[in-house]
Amino acid sequence: MTTRAGTLPPAAVSLESADSSVLPSTRPSFHVHLENFEGPFDLLLQLIGQRRMDVTDVALHTVTDDFIRHIRTMGPDVDLGVVTEFLVVAATLLDLKAARLLPDGEVEDNADIDLLEARDLLFARLLAYRAYQQVTVLFQELEASALRRYPRAVTLEDRYLGLLPEVQLGMDAETFAELATSVFRPKPPPPGVSLDHIHSSPVSVAAHTAAIRELLELRRVATFGELIAGCTQTMEVIARFLGLLNLFREAAVAFDQPEPLGLLTVRWTGDEADPAGIAVDEEYE
Repeated sequence: MTTRAGTLPPAAVSLESADSSVLPSTRPSFHVHLENFEGPFDLLLQLIGQRRMDVTDVALHTVTDDFIRHIRTMGPDVDLGVVTEFLVVAATLLDLKAARLLPDGEVEDNADIDLLEARDLLFARLLAYRAYQQVTVLFQELEASALRRYPRAVTLEDRYLGLLPEVQLGMDAETFAELATSVFRPKPPPPGVSLDHIHSSPVSVAAHTAAIRELLELRRVATFGELIAGCTQTMEVIARFLGLLNLFREAAVAFDQPEPLGLLTVRWTGDEADPAGIAVDEEYE
């Protein structure tokens, strides 16, 4: 790196003072010629990212002119990736320089406060760009190393075959023969599955009708709650209700309910009714 003056200005930097281990090697970088810096563009980015050089001291228009001159020297073989990377970095540097030019001290405008807070974010974007370049170099090195490796696709050598332990079955010949025979022996059919827990047993409506008739002939008047007092299942309550409907259809009982959903009272009116003439269902499921 050279300078146009005999001695470096205060803001100038030297190539030897930069950390060369982080410089990318993916593609050749163009040189920048400034009053306070002359050297590769990647080195300039490195110094700005390490805050060893103030971005406000960089003439971005000169950097752009040097890049355009570098592109023209490449002719028709220009790499669009290089152009794209430069545009991204140049835009970041422009935003960073605009933010750094804001005066320090008390800031009343919210927009200025946002720009001040964005300074570190712009530095982070610049460092992220550097990180992508370094990762690209790492991937290229890993790819080149992997291309020099080949898997060993061979079988076990004969000298190692005798080192394998003897297979232990844990049974004698008779036990093994019985096991082999059981494989071809017919299997017994699976046990049947009972459906009793799914379907409830049938309930006889005729039997519950007879029970209601016997109770009403004895008491003459009873509430519906008294008629179902002996029921232990919901199906029995339904069967007794159906029995009451059958008796009502044959005019053997009368209902008395003063209000909707009120107490239902049943009166026996079938003194002369023929029990055999009452038609009921045999069972209810």
